[in-house]
Amino acid sequence: MLELPGQPFLDKQTLVGRCALLPLHIDAARLAAEVAALPTSVWGTRGGRVGVHLAAEAVFLRGYAPAEGNKPIEDRPALAALPYARDLIEQIIGTRPQRCLLARLPAGATVAPHIDEAPYFSQTLRIHVPVATHDQAWMICAGLAYLMRPGEVWALNNLAVHGVWNAHPSLSRTHLICDFLPDAGLLGLLANGDRAQGRQMPEAEAHFAALPPREAVSGG
Repeated sequence: MLELPGQPFLDKQTLVGRCALLPLHIDAARLAAEVAALPTSVWGTRGGRVGVHLAAEAVFLRGYAPAEGNKPIEDRPALAALPYARDLIEQIIGTRPQRCLLARLPAGATVAPHIDEAPYFSQTLRIHVPVATHDQAWMICAGLAYLMRPGEVWALNNLAVHGVWNAHPSLSRTHLICDFLPDAGLLGLLANGDRAQGRQMPEAEAHFAALPPREAVSGG
């Protein structure tokens, strides 16, 4: 199975809770400009992702989609065009990045509720950095809804049931998503994270409940 040999499993309930807003503000305009300047040719595929993630386009910056197996976690060509994103994942947020991608969810699309089940996801910390978003894009985790804004950095407990609803009729939502092995700096950010941003959102619960049933609820 997909895993990192020798790496311990993490207690994400203690480290993250559901979602934690980290005490770190990044240059949202710089990141958005870098991503917007990527050639259109890098988009247009799911990047090898499967299952619930078929709703979103993906560009891998490090590593490959979990569905492609135990391929090397190495820099991919698109990362060379994103120097600020490289700084974020190698110096500013953490120093031990693993798989990293850009994920763009189209207007009106949904990533159905799921759990990331492979051992790899119990060994890494998942971080979301909003790139282009709006106030109708919701991350749902363990029954609470979170609005993630540009300039913010969030930790997500992807061992809990989570999903995404882009309720906007015309705007997409793009996040930089990166998995990290813990280091002292990232653990310090987590220790001081704000875990009180989530709220009950009955309309999101109703939206997810109305989705057609799926055979699998695992993701990555």
